[in-house]
Amino acid sequence: MQNLNMFWERYSHDAINQRVEEALQQNINLHKEPVLGIPGTYLDQEEFYEDAPFLQDAPFLRTLIANPNHIGCHTLSDNHLSYFKGTQQLETELIRICAEQIFGGQPNQQDGYVTPGGTEANIQAMWIYRNYFMHEKKARPEEIAVLFSQDSHYSMPKGVNLLGLPAAVLPVDDCTRQINQEALEKTVADLTEKGIKHYILILNLSTTMFGSVDDIARITTFLKEKQLDFRLHIDAAFGGFIYPFTNPESAFSFRNPDITSITIDAHKMLQTPYGTGIFLIRKGWMEYVCTEEAQYIPGKDFTLCGSRSGANAISVWMILRTHGSEGWRVKMQQLNDRTTRLCHKLTGLGIDYFRNPYINIIAIRSRFVSARLAAKYHLVADTYEREPGWYKIVVMPHVRQGILDQFISELQAEQLPVEV
Repeated sequence: MQNLNMFWERYSHDAINQRVEEALQQNINLHKEPVLGIPGTYLDQEEFYEDAPFLQDAPFLRTLIANPNHIGCHTLSDNHLSYFKGTQQLETELIRICAEQIFGGQPNQQDGYVTPGGTEANIQAMWIYRNYFMHEKKARPEEIAVLFSQDSHYSMPKGVNLLGLPAAVLPVDDCTRQINQEALEKTVADLTEKGIKHYILILNLSTTMFGSVDDIARITTFLKEKQLDFRLHIDAAFGGFIYPFTNPESAFSFRNPDITSITIDAHKMLQTPYGTGIFLIRKGWMEYVCTEEAQYIPGKDFTLCGSRSGANAISVWMILRTHGSEGWRVKMQQLNDRTTRLCHKLTGLGIDYFRNPYINIIAIRSRFVSARLAAKYHLVADTYEREPGWYKIVVMPHVRQGILDQFISELQAEQLPVEV
């Protein structure tokens, strides 16, 4: 499943500055045009004055102050507010880079938009598939079940609650973090007996706590053998901007016909401002959540959030263009190598941990780490409601080798007793 055509061009800062300026020039200028019908959405002029000299060399801040509204889904041909067409075109370019270059989709065969975060993107997928089953299969909500693992993000139960759908949380193996096959089979049998006819399956491309990656081939093969009616969404909020670059044989892409939609978060690995989740889906699916009542919006609305900041979309586009595909690949591989080096140190100390070899997250069994050390290095626990079972390390760009070496040295010095 290797994507041999993953390429997007790196732009210089001047080129990025020019492209953003050209986009802003295509947007409506609320200061210079006789605008009566559109709310004055530019930012307060006393606090955010647009003639500050430093803005000339700060394309993101210029866009933030211009405050374009990117309501809607701009990969749909008629879903554009002409007032902000310049920056909306850059968002469309961004969605195509993510869908086609990173996740191997065919040209112009995916839709998507920049969401306020991965939570909305995951709920957007559930919303679409619920409506699809209800509209096309005449299903009642109680006949549609959402399947996800116990390690999945809390946006799954949140979405299930909002959409009024039954759900089944699948247990995972404590060591491999993989969905238990026996439990999966029993759960599906029980749900079928209770009248479930359709399934929304959500699999993880890096869970939040463990960085674990679900076995997509095993699980989808089972569901197809049972001839179950399902649609598959991938939560790649954390892994979406690293895994495709560290594992060239990834099965998590639009080349996999079982996958219909994908969530990725730019404000994780890509380090953009918060509020930059990304929702990607194959063509022909966004229509199931068209808000017909939004008749004052050209093309209507297809998103949960409605109005949203165009500046956030521009920030993602800028970072992808700053690095280019090859620069980003090198950066992700370097982080992955640094993570692997830390794992080798932990193995040498006999410390029990979990780590997917293509992800920069390490979860260490809590019995190997003192509370003092966990607090000093701000390790994240798997729970704060009881005694934690795991502590998490995320090897991000700010995590230098010296910090990791210091942590290992202190971990070794503690010589914690290990329960047998």
